[in-house]
Amino acid sequence: MTALSSYRREWFGNIRGDILSGIVVALALIPEAIGFSVIAGVDPKVGLYASFAIACVTAVVGGRPGMISAATAATAVLMVGLIRDHGLDYLFAATILMGLIQIVAGWIKLGRLMRFVSRSVITGFVNALAILIFMAQVPELVGVPVATYVMIAAASASSTSFPI
Repeated sequence: MTALSSYRREWFGNIRGDILSGIVVALALIPEAIGFSVIAGVDPKVGLYASFAIACVTAVVGGRPGMISAATAATAVLMVGLIRDHGLDYLFAATILMGLIQIVAGWIKLGRLMRFVSRSVITGFVNALAILIFMAQVPELVGVPVATYVMIAAASASSTSFPI
């Protein structure tokens, strides 16, 4: 009974802060979910629904306070081939299978093998991923009116000119 009461104190100890942080993360997740959906070649609604679902699952079964789970660019780029070859039907099954593989990898502590991967390999992976993401976004930029680019530049300039 004491374990249950300690969990209750941990889960409900800071309701106001948890709700506020949940709202902030949810608002930050919207453009990310839409962007990664475009990269993966699926309807942005699919990305929004999936982000909502993973946030709910993480809130219930997440092992750490303040844990944030979301899609990553690496998975979005890898899903392009799956969706192109098999359609959206296999995406859910592939996601569940990958989750199970990650659970098993964590259970047998495969993360400790990352210390054998050199920094140059990790840097190369991240740079290759950046190139793939950029190349996936290029078709979305073609045919857009010039006024859109002006608005983006103005918004970027105004957001960086204010001190935080």
